[in-house]
Amino acid sequence: MSTDKETDSLWRFIRRSVDRILICLDGLDETDLNWRPLDNANSLYVLATHTIGNVEANILGVLCLQNIHRQRENEFKAHGSSSEPIQKRWREVQESISSHLAKLSSNDLDKEYTHPRRGKIIGRELLITIARHIAEHVGHAELTRDLLFSVRGRALPEKEF
Repeated sequence: MSTDKETDSLWRFIRRSVDRILICLDGLDETDLNWRPLDNANSLYVLATHTIGNVEANILGVLCLQNIHRQRENEFKAHGSSSEPIQKRWREVQESISSHLAKLSSNDLDKEYTHPRRGKIIGRELLITIARHIAEHVGHAELTRDLLFSVRGRALPEKEF
């Protein structure tokens, strides 16, 4: 946990949102993980890969000033045979972020950082932007999962959120 309650709250929201995306992958086989509702739409595996890449690059890379080598374009080409590798990656990223956020102060969140696509941004604003971006992908993943189950003629599982 960080020394800033707002950071803790936003990090909790971000973690729960990524977890909701990963829940959408539960019980899916390779075909379903990589299914796209349209040729130019994202699969559930792509959405999970991209979201974790986004969180890692923005929190660790921008806010915590760590050297993160992100290949954003490749996130949209991701293909998986099971959800386990992406689940494992998320556990590792969470651990690293939690460790680094614990070192940040309120002053760190009030500083201006340079984002590779957004330019200058305040630390708190960056966390809010990340949370908002992920929330959009949660809706996208849940809708993709619902469409997948409809196309496959399956009943939707009970929501766990």
